[in-house]
Amino acid sequence: MITSEELKKKARALGADLCGIAPTGRFKNAPQGFNPSDLYVDCKSVFVFAKRTPKTTLYAFNPVTYTWVQDTISWLIDQLTMQLTYWLEDKGVGVVPVPANDPYEHWDADQQYGRTTLSMRHAGHLAGLGVLGKNTLLMNEQFGNMIEIGAILLDVDLRQDPIVTQEACPADCRLCLDSCPVGALDGVTVNQKLCRPLSNCVNEKGYTIKRCNTCRQMCPLALGIK
Repeated sequence: MITSEELKKKARALGADLCGIAPTGRFKNAPQGFNPSDLYVDCKSVFVFAKRTPKTTLYAFNPVTYTWVQDTISWLIDQLTMQLTYWLEDKGVGVVPVPANDPYEHWDADQQYGRTTLSMRHAGHLAGLGVLGKNTLLMNEQFGNMIEIGAILLDVDLRQDPIVTQEACPADCRLCLDSCPVGALDGVTVNQKLCRPLSNCVNEKGYTIKRCNTCRQMCPLALGIK
């Protein structure tokens, strides 16, 4: 079979900047239907990886640049996911790839609330890639919240990585909460009905433009946890 070291080495060779492994048992608090074992009954380990996002695009004046970079990084994560899937299958490992973002089934039209097949930010936290901030984003020590996350489900037990236990956000920091132009953050979750019209705005041409990244940009730890 494979070892965790072999898998991480392969992922990095394919372009991953971060890698971590979580056993399925760590996902016991996931909503019903969204636990890795709900997606793949033989799942024993979740391999989570991430690519860094170019830092200065966070401060580009025109939202088209930020949108294009985010979409491109997401596409690259999906390509990496498929490359790892083929590589693992060739080694006899049972593997189920998970899309980084779209598509997903769960949708509440009234609340404009969608839930992806697997919560990548929670998976990243459980695999030791970082901690969740008050803006609900996963923050990594080296890259801050400027990362895009992917994951695959495996039917083998691999050596797990420790969960990061340090507190990310200072207790008295409210920059992301107070700066949100629509008041969508409460420090625990995000109100997608309020957030979505700005974060995923469809223009007259039909393009989806990410016009707001204030919660990401205003974070003092956006570019790394110091």
